Amino acid sequence: MMYLLKKLNTTMKKNKTNTWEITKNKKAFFDFEIIKSYEWWIELLWHETKSIRHWSVNLKWSFLTVNWSWLYLKNMHITAWKSLPNRWTIDTFRERKVFLHKKDIEYLEWKSKEKWTTLVPLSLYFKWSLIKIQVWLVKWKKQFEKKQVLKDRSMKKEADIAASRYI
Repeated sequence: MMYLLKKLNTTMKKNKTNTWEITKNKKAFFDFEIIKSYEWWIELLWHETKSIRHWSVNLKWSFLTVNWSWLYLKNMHITAWKSLPNRWTIDTFRERKVFLHKKDIEYLEWKSKEKWTTLVPLSLYFKWSLIKIQVWLVKWKKQFEKKQVLKDRSMKKEADIAASRYI
């Protein structure tokens, strides 16, 4: 166990709050406008935890839904752990339950029924020894908003390049 913690300390990004980031949904920054942010635990099987510790996870097209007062994470891909017996069939895209308070679930169910809003996972990380997920309540950006963001970035980049030439 100590060997694994030493390996984590040297290879992952560590924040001041003892969190190590495993993966991040980079596309979410571009596609969505943030309304609210949450941090929760997710239900994992033992082999999924081992795969996550080896960075075999992808959040790119994942999302959250509310069913029967439970919140489920869908489309999160966790690669099957390499030491599993061959007779086991593993569903790498299975639904995973997210644990939070009932009041929060009811609020999110109500908010996610509004037009153009959804729940999207942003990042998966270790906090102390627990695996947590950061989830955003977001609104979809329109196409012209995305184009404006790209235009602003390119203008800022050109201005920085021009300023660095004259310094």
